Amino acid sequence: MLSHGGFVQLLTFVKSTWARADLRRYTLGFFAMGNSCSNHLGIPPAKGPNAVGCTDFMMDHTAQGSFFRLYYPCQTTEKAQRPDWVPCKEYFNGLTDFMNINRTVGEKIFNHLFGSFKIPASLDAPFKSNVKCPVVIFSHGLGAFRTLYSAICAELASQGFIVASVEHRDQSASATYYFRDKTESEKANKKNVPKTSGSAQEDNLVREWMYYRGLKHGEREFPLRNEQVKKRADECILALDRLTEINSGTPVQNVLQTQFDWTTLENSMDLCRIAVMGHSFGGATVIEALCKEVKFKCGVALDAWMNPLDDEIFPRVKQPIFFINSEKFQWAGNISRMKKLDSAVIQRKMITIRGTVHQSFPDFTFLTGNWIGKLMKLKGEIDPELAIDLCNKATLAFLQRHLGLEMNFNQWDPLIDGQDDHLIQGTNVTLLQSAI
Repeated sequence: MLSHGGFVQLLTFVKSTWARADLRRYTLGFFAMGNSCSNHLGIPPAKGPNAVGCTDFMMDHTAQGSFFRLYYPCQTTEKAQRPDWVPCKEYFNGLTDFMNINRTVGEKIFNHLFGSFKIPASLDAPFKSNVKCPVVIFSHGLGAFRTLYSAICAELASQGFIVASVEHRDQSASATYYFRDKTESEKANKKNVPKTSGSAQEDNLVREWMYYRGLKHGEREFPLRNEQVKKRADECILALDRLTEINSGTPVQNVLQTQFDWTTLENSMDLCRIAVMGHSFGGATVIEALCKEVKFKCGVALDAWMNPLDDEIFPRVKQPIFFINSEKFQWAGNISRMKKLDSAVIQRKMITIRGTVHQSFPDFTFLTGNWIGKLMKLKGEIDPELAIDLCNKATLAFLQRHLGLEMNFNQWDPLIDGQDDHLIQGTNVTLLQSAI
C-alpha cells in the first residue's frame, strides 16, 4: 500500500508548481537536488549464496488468468541483463492516476526519479538449484505492482526460494494488463502491416491496460476492499496452482513469450513447504489466503492493513503468522485486529522495526536521497538497508521454523522475538484494554 500521506503532500506541491509554465524547469531541478547528494542510490543486491534470476509469467491471457514475476536461484551468466524496475510508461501513468495528478506531469516526475533503476536480478537467466526449493507467493500493496518489492523477493531467491510476486487484477494495482482477442477487423488491418518477430499468439491479441480504481463519491471503502482482498487471495492460490503444474512437468504456455525455459522448473519445487507473504493490502491478502488454502503452511504480513478483512475469518486461520510492522504506520484499531489472531496453540508473532515508515518495505525507500525520501515519507530514521536486512533475516528465520527447512536461518531466531536494538517485541502502539 502506498502511503496516502507523504506522496500526496509532495505531489500537491508539484501540481501547483508545475501548473506555472515558468517554474517547470525549477520543479525537475528540485527533484534532481533531492537525489544529487546520494550517488549510491539503487536497490541493494541480494546477500544469499545463489545468483538470482527473474522472469514474467502470464497463463491465460484474459483478466482472469495468472500474472506474476518469478524470482529464482539461477546460473551465473557473463552477459546478464537486468530488467527495468518499472517495466514501461503505463506503470508510471498508473502511479500518477493513483496519486490523482496529471499524467503528463506525473510521468515526467516518476521517470526522472525512478526511470533509470534496475532490478537486482538477471532477466530470464537459466534456473539452477541442487535441491528442491521452498516456495513463497508474494502479494503487493495498494497502488503497487509486481516489480516494486524486488529487494525482498530477490533476497529470498538468493537464499534458495522460488518466489512468485503476483500482479493483482482486482483494480488495486496502480496498473496492470491482460490481453483480448483481436476483432476480425483488427486482424484484417494487420494483414496490411509488415510482420514483426512476434509469435502467432501475440499477433492475434491486443494488450488492454487496467488501472487503479479509487473510491467513487459517497462509496464506502470496506465493501470494495473486502471484495478485492478475496479476489487477491484467489489470485495467490491461482499462482500456486500454476507453479504446481509447472513443477509436475505439465506443458504451460506463457503468453509473454520470454526467453526463460519453463521446463527446467520441473520437479524443482518443494510443494510441502509453501508460504504466503505480502505488504499492507498484501498483508491482509496473506490472512485471507491462509484462511482459503491450507497448502500455505505459514504467512508473513508486512505492515498489514487489516481493514479489508471480515472478522469472521480470524478464528478460521490455523497457520502460524508473523507480523512485521513499521514504527510510524500502525494505529490501535489496526493492531487490535491483528491481536484477534492471537492463539495459545498456534504461533503468532509480532515485531516492530524502529525508525521505519510504511514505505520501508517496497523498493521506493532505496531510490531517493535522504531529505526528499523523508519528505515523501519513503524513508524513516533508520538506514533503509538495515531495515530491510532485519526484515529479511527475521522472515527467513520464521520460514525455517514453520516450513521445517534445514538451513542456517535459525541463527536469526532472536529477531522473531524482537531481540535487537532496532526492534520492538510486539508493537509500539498503546492499546486500550477495551480495544483488544
